[in-house]
Amino acid sequence: MGCGRTGAVLATEFEARGHTVAIIDRIGDAFRRLPADFQGQKITGIGFDRDTLVSAGVEDAYAFAAVSSGDNSNILAARVVRETYGVENVVARISDSGRAEVYRRLGIPTVAPVPWTSTQIVSRLLPGGSDSVYSDPSSGVGLRRLPINKGWVGQPYAGLELAMGCRAAYVVRFGAAVLPTHDTLVQSGDEAYFVIPLDHEREAERVVSRAPEAKS
Repeated sequence: MGCGRTGAVLATEFEARGHTVAIIDRIGDAFRRLPADFQGQKITGIGFDRDTLVSAGVEDAYAFAAVSSGDNSNILAARVVRETYGVENVVARISDSGRAEVYRRLGIPTVAPVPWTSTQIVSRLLPGGSDSVYSDPSSGVGLRRLPINKGWVGQPYAGLELAMGCRAAYVVRFGAAVLPTHDTLVQSGDEAYFVIPLDHEREAERVVSRAPEAKS
């Protein structure tokens, strides 16, 4: 729902990956943002209106993204799609970060563009920065980039995982992603992304920010 810049990019990306896509916008002229060869449905209407949603195929949908310019419209559409039509994979863009957090606690994944963007910029500009890439309150896990204390360099990621109580999802090394194995060693300059239980984030961050304890 929403054929602004974000919605147009999402629709194009999903179709390029082989998915059938329907995009809804209340203004028909918005569809000009789509590429000329876009094959999906273009539906002019209100994104939380049930007739409009049914026309878009919501009854058979695998996923729904509410990315219009209105917070109220996005959250209303997300709730209708999830609660009325049983679509489990739903996300809503909410500009108000406070409201976004409330809806996350209610089990509706949200994206707050301004806080997310500013956090990403701060984490990239300041040394030792970390950032939350993804959080799923309903399952209790998140994906975070955490700086690794230089004392871990040369140690296996397996040992770091054990100490942190989480898993290293992937490592960006020299600009390329590496999936760590049992024998992968920590290298200086690694950008490591960890899958962490949300109730264990502080402990994991504490462990990775300190050098490993010397074995007696």
